[in-house]
Amino acid sequence: MIIREYRVINNCTRDEYQVAQLYAVAEASKEETGDGEGVEVIKNEPYENAEGKGQYTYKIYHLSNKVPSIIRALAPSGALELYEEAWNAYPHCKTVLTNGYMKDNFKLVTETMHVDNSRGEIDNALNISQDLLEKREVVIIDVANDPIEPKDYKKDQDPTLYHSEKTGRGPLKDDWIKKVTPVMTCYKLVTVEFKWFGLQSKIENFIQGTMRTLFTKFHRQLFCWTDKWYGMTMDDIRAYEAKTKYDLDESRAKALPQEET
Repeated sequence: MIIREYRVINNCTRDEYQVAQLYAVAEASKEETGDGEGVEVIKNEPYENAEGKGQYTYKIYHLSNKVPSIIRALAPSGALELYEEAWNAYPHCKTVLTNGYMKDNFKLVTETMHVDNSRGEIDNALNISQDLLEKREVVIIDVANDPIEPKDYKKDQDPTLYHSEKTGRGPLKDDWIKKVTPVMTCYKLVTVEFKWFGLQSKIENFIQGTMRTLFTKFHRQLFCWTDKWYGMTMDDIRAYEAKTKYDLDESRAKALPQEET
């Protein structure tokens, strides 16, 4: 098992980030859906249990066209679908990702605490045990200066170039993390477990590297979409999520084989 805590610093307030994150998730889902593949939102509803209350989502990621053809040919049924459950009790959130084929042999858990006026300096924002602290590796993510793959680069999603007309924020330059206001940090504790003899360490390291890439890309987008989400209310976001779910379902349905009548 590999445990890493990613600390993502953002040029916004914690309250703003709640709206920004949900908007960016909806937009990213659109980008990943098409040709019968992508994100299928099964549930998006309020929840309340012994631990608290918030918003529960259940999604299925259909991935067969996102992997090499040789893997598609060899993989058994269920291997190319990921199931995501998320409990969003903002500012605390938890996401669990599993796979139908791997069952209990694969689990990817992300637990996040969002902290206002923080620049990534809090040592134990998630209040984890001493045992986990000793196993944890801390990774600071700088959305402006960290390198990204050329295939992921988009000029209109470059924080070093983007300037928000509505807020006056950006571009993010040099040691912006020390200077920018407003500021908040997402403390993301990622635990990955992949039980497969001979491959466990290699795959777990690969998945952690992929998570770092995803967090970097996502938060670059989030900042560069500031003028799109800034000013939206939570009611606006819920309506936008509902419309996005409808559009995603339509997009996937059009690409799936139709039954003969």
